[in-house]
Amino acid sequence: MAEDSRRPETLAAHAMGRIDGATGAVIPPIHPSATYERDADLGYSRGRCYSRADNPSYDAAADTLTALEGGAQTLLFASGMAAATAVFQALEPGDHVLIPEVMYWALRGWLHGFATRWGLRVEAVDTSDLDEVRRALRPGLTRLIWVESPANPLWVISDIAALAQLAHEAGARLAVDSTIATPVLTRPLELGADLVMHSATKYLNGHSDVVAGTLTTKVKDDPWARIKAVQTQIGGVLGPFEAWLLQRGLRTLFARVRWQCTSALDLAQRLSAHPNVAEVLYPGLPGFAGHETASRQMKGGFGGMLSIRVKGGREAAIATAAATQVWTRATSLGGVESLIEHRASMEGADSPVPDDLLRLSVGLEAVDDLYNDLSQALGL
Repeated sequence: MAEDSRRPETLAAHAMGRIDGATGAVIPPIHPSATYERDADLGYSRGRCYSRADNPSYDAAADTLTALEGGAQTLLFASGMAAATAVFQALEPGDHVLIPEVMYWALRGWLHGFATRWGLRVEAVDTSDLDEVRRALRPGLTRLIWVESPANPLWVISDIAALAQLAHEAGARLAVDSTIATPVLTRPLELGADLVMHSATKYLNGHSDVVAGTLTTKVKDDPWARIKAVQTQIGGVLGPFEAWLLQRGLRTLFARVRWQCTSALDLAQRLSAHPNVAEVLYPGLPGFAGHETASRQMKGGFGGMLSIRVKGGREAAIATAAATQVWTRATSLGGVESLIEHRASMEGADSPVPDDLLRLSVGLEAVDDLYNDLSQALGL
């Protein structure tokens, strides 16, 4: 069967169907070598020069992501932050960029700090409000719109297709942080985006045992060449073993994400009726502000992340997290274990996150165990 006719689930499960030619191994080997032999004429006919850009351990994960996203090429980075910041570092000082008001806190801090001091003109807008984005765009000056959908930790939904059109009309590019949606649920490049980024630490790896990031481009163009140059020159690349762990995690991506979506929706519905929950934030709920848009651009589920606002405010929220036994109090998301976190205390004084909010990353446990544990904790 031709590779391009296979379903995404099959491509992921097979890591693109590679069999090691030397041994017949069905799992790709790890290549720790930092350098590669040159030919007698000093060329590199085997296509490898130096591990920072050419390690064959990258190939399985990178090629799988390229196929799942429907892109032209994927780069693997040492972290999600390394992947995201490479996009902005490939721009020029003075360039204007639009970013969401609600987004991953570490990248927001870097953009308002280092990137602004370096010379980027960074403007935060509500990317779910197309009129606000349209007013903020500066044709000829705006080079990039960065959007995160669903956006951590309020799960704001932005219309990727509409934003891509606005960006392109203004001469800008659209980059999408699709960490929460994953290519199981959303394929931003097919909706018009130019770049898609993942903190691969999360769902792509899925086992909380590697830190990684990825970027996939729609086309190999000059902006992509600049991003590749940033990666190789700064050196924010993934190690061979971490790349191997990432391709291992990708093999179970579809099964994990679908289970997590089903459990998250179940929990969102049940928690909405809990007497000590003031509000549930989850795109799969019909009353959620972005539900209609999410229904169009998320296929097969609404993700494994939700947040609850606890009656009684900050103290009640922290007490709830402290009383859980099945949920683990920890930062991160997308793993097989369910995590609970009080985000406002994690993000600090300038966080836009309400003090009564708990972020929930739904794992693979029995959903009844997850609900019962939260219910007893909320009852304190």
